[in-house]
Amino acid sequence: MIIKRTPLKWHEKLYIPTLINGFKVTLSHFFKKKVTMQYPEEKWTVPEGYRGAPYLVKDSKERTKCVSCQLCEFVCPPKAISITPPGPEVNEERGNIEKEPAEFEINMLRCIFCGYCQEVCPEEAIFLQEDYSLTGESREEMIYDKTKLLELGGVHDSEVKKWDKKAADAAAQSTH
Repeated sequence: MIIKRTPLKWHEKLYIPTLINGFKVTLSHFFKKKVTMQYPEEKWTVPEGYRGAPYLVKDSKERTKCVSCQLCEFVCPPKAISITPPGPEVNEERGNIEKEPAEFEINMLRCIFCGYCQEVCPEEAIFLQEDYSLTGESREEMIYDKTKLLELGGVHDSEVKKWDKKAADAAAQSTH
């Protein structure tokens, strides 16, 4: 089947209408608001509910809030969290607070930022940050250890002082 094409008119052969349409499109975009962000100097504001990378926090007494229950490790879909519980020795510094993890690692290359770790944590020791810039020059740099996670988290004082209450209860029972 042969398709008959209509011959171009004299003004269509000059391509002037096509050029004018192209200039119209260019000019319409020229006066619109810029979309490009100068990234390192300017950063996008993250929306409410944004789930970033997880980090660990300390309480007001600079103690790690994590008690090594390993719930976050078990609930993590990509298995990005690895926790090594401590041995049987007692850390006098922590008082009657339960155990602190010997090692806590999160592989940020595997993490899918689902937020399950934050939801399941009974101690409110793990939170999701609002920073969306995770960079590293090697795979090893993207595996965050306990020190790095605590450095990112800082101190997060919760209103519920569970361990202070337990210490007060233990002191009250020992006086009776």
